[in-house]
Amino acid sequence: MELNAQSSMPTALIESLDREARGVAHVGGKAVFVDNAIPGELVEYAAYRKKPAWEAAQIVRIEQEGAARVSPRCAFFGTCGGCSMQHIEERAQVAAKQRVLEDALWHIARVHAETLMRPLQGLSWGYRHRARLSVRWVPKKGGSLVGFRERKSRYVTDMTSCEVLPPRISDLLRPLRALVDSLDMQGRLPQIEIAVGEEQVVLVFRVLVSPGAADAGRLRQFAERHGVHLWLQPEGPDSARPFWPLATPGLYYALPEYGLRIAFGPTDFTQVNHAVNRLLVVRALSLLDPRPGERIADFFCGLGNFTLPIAGRGAEVLGVEGSSGLVARAQENARANGLADRCRFAIADLFDAAACAGLPACDKVLLDPPREGAIELVKSFAAKSPSRIVYVACDPATLARDSGVLVHVQGYRLAAAGVVNMFPHTSHVESIALFERDR
Repeated sequence: MELNAQSSMPTALIESLDREARGVAHVGGKAVFVDNAIPGELVEYAAYRKKPAWEAAQIVRIEQEGAARVSPRCAFFGTCGGCSMQHIEERAQVAAKQRVLEDALWHIARVHAETLMRPLQGLSWGYRHRARLSVRWVPKKGGSLVGFRERKSRYVTDMTSCEVLPPRISDLLRPLRALVDSLDMQGRLPQIEIAVGEEQVVLVFRVLVSPGAADAGRLRQFAERHGVHLWLQPEGPDSARPFWPLATPGLYYALPEYGLRIAFGPTDFTQVNHAVNRLLVVRALSLLDPRPGERIADFFCGLGNFTLPIAGRGAEVLGVEGSSGLVARAQENARANGLADRCRFAIADLFDAAACAGLPACDKVLLDPPREGAIELVKSFAAKSPSRIVYVACDPATLARDSGVLVHVQGYRLAAAGVVNMFPHTSHVESIALFERDR
């Protein structure tokens, strides 16, 4: 450990980034995680949490700036918890995510990918087509706050713009604050969910009470003035219903490479970054290589994001999902796109070993699980032996865990892997991997 002669604060040389985009240093035998520090920097720091083997710290002063440091574009970076990497040059962000993926695969599963694929990247700003904003009435701030939570806090950021939201949505933050301030039910509206489709924007207001006549009028006026569709959600996501206008065209996103439109509801799960999702689908199909007559399973199929493009290649596809609502939506998407004759859908709990064991064998498999991964599903492949598995992952750790089973227990090769920069300027690492079995 070094001490600054003028302030007695310790200094550290930042060696790398961790999974939360904190700078990592080693001082006196301890790991020190420094918020907003980047590799190559010499920083003076102050610890705010100490444990026997590690410390969490914040920068007091940067003595030697790293080559990859840039000025954050957002005025609220550092306070808002939505982004953690705006201070890092974009290529360095992606490289750090690639290292997180490689480190997880090796340290958790002792596997290396035979080929590291080029990262998938799209727009870096204005990309976020889905967002969940918190709403709080804060008299000390002069009224309502509408935005993302503060970093490491349950407080709502006092923000008036957002660089990762589409400009049209960012421009709504101030009007939304004024709207909430004007409502009689202002303290009974904790959340606003945003869903952006190709042709319309839906704002879903989570409401704990029904709006009275005066509030209903204000809500309708807001929707008309700003050209958005307002829904109200009194309970869980399935309770969301149109408020104004009552008759609205459905939300959808396009996969133009396949001539597809995927319809979705404003509270359905979709990828937040439509441009990168299109690249992801293209890469997934390239790796899977579906062919006419093959039987292919798409697990955690959701709305049919991968199912329909696979069917469009002539394969017979089984889409499996745990949500009956999503399965119904996927079936309707298959019909609307003229692919119902090559798609079947089933509801199954893909975290249950017995349910996974009962699934039919297929020639190839694609899976896109949530952060929990798909360990029971992966174990079930031992009895079915698909020749090729494409795994889309939103957590490198669970991908690595499942990779260990596929490689060391079932005899697959990790033929390729790479990151998908679905969430620029955040530490979230999305990835895609190809497993093959030599027959």
